[in-house]
Amino acid sequence: MKELLLLRHAKSSWDDPELADFDRPLAPRGLDAAPVIGQAIASRGWFPQMALVSPSLRTRETWQIVAAQSPRFVEPTFCSALYEASAGQLLAEVRHAPEEITSLLLLGHNPGMQDFATLIASEDSDETALQLLRKKFSTAGLARLEFDGRWDELRAGAARLSHFLRPKDFG
Repeated sequence: MKELLLLRHAKSSWDDPELADFDRPLAPRGLDAAPVIGQAIASRGWFPQMALVSPSLRTRETWQIVAAQSPRFVEPTFCSALYEASAGQLLAEVRHAPEEITSLLLLGHNPGMQDFATLIASEDSDETALQLLRKKFSTAGLARLEFDGRWDELRAGAARLSHFLRPKDFG
């Protein structure tokens, strides 16, 4: 069984209109939400063996805060292909994951994260989680999917969405 965690970065700041998109930091709301989702991941024992993180400032800051919630989180691999990646690009990255990895986390951006999660979610996914995911992949939202098979064989409709967590669900 493989576990795939898809995490969208926490809320970013738009305070500085001169700042490039890649360099936007987290907003106060994002700084509050990231530890909440990190604690939710840790409390469930969903510790990925590999974390691929977009190198943008807001994704790096999100990971730093999430990972600070437990010493069991791994060091991230910053992957430039995740920045503004489409669903197809995200699928390609997952298909390159080493087979010995059974739990993989991607931390990236919308709309790619939502499109990718929706693409690979199977018909036997948790109905409530799938409805929430389709409605909006909120900032600091986490989709947990599982499937049998090899990473390089992951395809549309092949993974069961078991959970969709949002920071607002915890407080």
